[in-house]
Formats: sequence, C-alpha cells, structure tokens
Amino acid sequence: MIDTQTAGAGEAPPALDSKNVLEVRNLEVVYNDVIRVLHGVSMVVPQGEIVALLGANGAGKTTTLRSISGLLGVHEGDITKGSIELNGVAITEADAADIVGLGVVQVLEGRRIFAELTVEENLKAGAFSVTDKGKVEAAHDRVMELFPVLKERLRATAGYLSGGEQQMIAIGRALMTEPRLLLLDEPSLGLAPLLVQRMREIIVDINKQGTAVLLVEQNAAMALSIANHGYVLETGRVVMDDSAEKLLRDDDVKEFYLGLHTGDAGERKSFRDVKHYKRKKRWLS
Repeated sequence: MIDTQTAGAGEAPPALDSKNVLEVRNLEVVYNDVIRVLHGVSMVVPQGEIVALLGANGAGKTTTLRSISGLLGVHEGDITKGSIELNGVAITEADAADIVGLGVVQVLEGRRIFAELTVEENLKAGAFSVTDKGKVEAAHDRVMELFPVLKERLRATAGYLSGGEQQMIAIGRALMTEPRLLLLDEPSLGLAPLLVQRMREIIVDINKQGTAVLLVEQNAAMALSIANHGYVLETGRVVMDDSAEKLLRDDDVKEFYLGLHTGDAGERKSFRDVKHYKRKKRWLS
C-alpha cells in the first residue's frame, strides 16, 4: 500500500518542491541481498519536462527506472536506503499497480509487446486499470493522433509489425493510462536512423501534451537534444548533472558519451577520472 504520510521507516516527509513531479533521494538498491547497484542516486523530474538519464551498460539506469516503477521485486532487487516521491506521495515501498494508478508508467527496453495479440488488443491491455470509458476513448484518440500508422494496423498481429511500429505500440499502450510521468528505457534501441528521428519527435509531442518524461538512452546526442536536464550515471552513482544544453557542450560528455574526442584523453578509463568529478550529495542531512 502507498503511505502518503511517510517517506521511509520512521521518517517525516521532507519538504518538496511542488514543481517536481518526481524526486529521488539518496537511493540505494541491492540485488539478491548481495550486489549493490545504486549508491545514493538523487534526481528530480520537474513538471512538464524531459529529463535524460545517461550512462554506459551496467551504470544502473534500468535499475533506477525499476525502482521508480515498482518493478524491482520482479528482479530480486530491494531499495535499502533513500526515498522516491511522486508529487508529495511516497512510493518507495509501493506496488507496481499502485504506482501505475498514481500516474507513472514504464516502457521497458525491448518493447515487450504482446506479439500474438492485435495492435488494438495491445492498446486495450494498457488501459486495463482504467474504469472510465470516456477516459479510455480519449486516451485511444490521443494514441491514434500520435501514431497514425497504428490506426491503419489496429487489426494486425503486433508481432508481425516492424521494430519501429512495435515501439510505437509499446509507447501507445503506456499512454492509455494517461500518465503524468512516462519512463522510457532505450526507446531508440535497434531502430534505423530515420526511425530514431521519428521517435525523437514522438517523445517531444508526448511531452508537449503535458506528460513529463524520464528518458534512459545510450544515444546521448538524441536524448540531450530534446531534454531540459540531464544526469550522467556511472557504476550506480550520479557523476554529473546539468542542463541538457550545457552537457551537450561539455568536453568530457562529448568524449565519453557522444564519441567526440576534444583533446588528449590520456589514459582515462572512465568518466569518473575527469578532474571536475565530484559526487554531489543532495538532500543529505
């Protein structure tokens, strides 16, 4: 159950900025009671903005999303420290279904559509928790407007569609609950360059319609080109965060995440080796 009064065991809820739809504070996650993957991750997603979460494979990006969406338990993971709050409501210990009810939906990496079902059936599955038929119809109309190609394929078996169309189904299914926060895990993965550009435009359109987005992407250039703010994650720690515009101009980000060498890199093996690296301990008492 969701406890709207506490942010953690024995803690009073900290002061929240009403402009933030999501606040993650000093989050630590352990898998199988042994492997610590997140080491004090803190971030915010302001209302109506796109926030990019960058990092190499194994940095902890997907684990961060699972922590927010309540899916950690499926993967034998536990939050051992820290808090997660959605518009003032503590969701750190909440079930995934309760979190969806509060307006947070995750689109998993790899699409994970129901391949044997039709496009229409996939979309209906996304609205299973919505009892108001009017809202379901409005959400369906919104998805059709965002993805006109799906309107032509509503009766087609989803598994036979292209990778780009399947990604549209996955995002459209998530939008059927009209979420206030959309968690996107590698939406451009495996897509051709033209489809990556189309996916970029879709994310911008979704955001313009009022949905905040937390975007996990290895395609840092694409993510930062549409984000308001970005966080760089490495080995379970936030090693840098700034406005997306500044991150795009940062020499170290260019070198490690955009593939642009701006000078002598020496023997650097990781982003944490850069001189200005300092872990920022936000919200810690």
